[in-house]
Amino acid sequence: MGIRMVLNKRKNGIKEGLRKLVVPIFIETLLIMMLGAVDTVMLSQYSDEAVAAVGVVNQLVMFAFLIFEIINMGTSVLCSQYLGAKLPHKMVQVVGVSLLLNILIGFGVSAVLYSGAPWLLHMMGLRAELMTYGVNYMEIVGAFAFFQALSLTISASLKSADKAIYPMLVVVVVNVLNIIGNYTLIFGKFGMPALGVEGAAISTAFARGVSMVVLFVILFCKHISSFPLKYFRPFPWMELKNLLKIGVPSAGENMSYSLSQVVLTYFINLLGNEALAARMYVVNVVMFVYLFTIAMAQGGAISIGHLVGKKRIRGAYLLGKYVMRLSVLVSVTLSCVWALMGKTMFGWLTDNPEIIRMGVMVLYVDIILEIGKAINIYATNALRATGDVNYPFYVGVVMQWGVAVGCGYLFGIHWEWGLVGMWFAFLLDENIRGIIFVRRWNSMKWARKGFVK
Repeated sequence: MGIRMVLNKRKNGIKEGLRKLVVPIFIETLLIMMLGAVDTVMLSQYSDEAVAAVGVVNQLVMFAFLIFEIINMGTSVLCSQYLGAKLPHKMVQVVGVSLLLNILIGFGVSAVLYSGAPWLLHMMGLRAELMTYGVNYMEIVGAFAFFQALSLTISASLKSADKAIYPMLVVVVVNVLNIIGNYTLIFGKFGMPALGVEGAAISTAFARGVSMVVLFVILFCKHISSFPLKYFRPFPWMELKNLLKIGVPSAGENMSYSLSQVVLTYFINLLGNEALAARMYVVNVVMFVYLFTIAMAQGGAISIGHLVGKKRIRGAYLLGKYVMRLSVLVSVTLSCVWALMGKTMFGWLTDNPEIIRMGVMVLYVDIILEIGKAINIYATNALRATGDVNYPFYVGVVMQWGVAVGCGYLFGIHWEWGLVGMWFAFLLDENIRGIIFVRRWNSMKWARKGFVK
């Protein structure tokens, strides 16, 4: 009986720790999504053309931001495992190396996005009537991309230390600033000029800058007070190697996914401005469906990293199965609600009946898609947290290009099923991957991949 009570207490402790991580991560992720959604909603009152252009730009910007994940994914995994193993000095080494690398990468990405805006958007096939909107937005947001590089690194380190509440509070402030900035600069309020798309870009860039500054203050006040030089003499090459070992395949998979989305955006662009705008509206609506899964994935991955660091492999396995089931249940339930409310929601965003029709049809297809998506989001993060980083990369690349892109072109363009046909292709991609990842988790081959020896 005593052993059972200890086990139950430990189990409840794990779930309580997960809850303390998931709730602030959920709120933070919601608000981050709202940061992009606010631009879309407010610009929808400006013009559908502006929404379509900004949607294409955000595809490119998000792809560029994934370069930062080369370092940030490794930061999260290593910090979680080292803290679980009670190796704080190695955690400090990881954070220090991560910040140094991402500031260098961030400046490079900013330079490319700013100087290459017209060329990149031309390569995306953006129509001439949308080009001015797109270039204006991308030059401003892209020039300050390095804000996001540092913010993501600091946020990853805080979350790995069970301090997810602080990134959440920062995002609250950022969203308030962005809403006020958008209202002021898009429509010309409080004596400011009406800048439209440029106003949205300025507001977003400013909000990200504030986020970076505040997160730095929190890092030094609440998490790591200093970076002692003795920790970096000699330079911790092994930690850099481990960061890249985790980050390169992880970021590669994410970048492959984002690049496939860029190609699919090009296909959708061939279907016309209405399909492009409908896709943008659907993406912003649907992202709130799997919001819970994203929070569970991040929180669960940190908890699993701690358990792996403590050599509690069975606990990590059971936690993974529990979170996976819960994620699917919540995602499917929400997607059903969203589908039923689709016509009403799209009616708030546009008065174009064709955009509304396409959007509603896609939402019904998305119900089945969310089963696989919920599994994939969580399983990918969980496997990476254990150190099993190559398997999600291989599966992701093959499925993204072979099924999502290949079948997307076949269904949507060749067979002329349009936007709905493309969503059927995405449905196949997500659910086939879901089956593969469930089998991988149950095999427990990931148990030998940890970084704490």
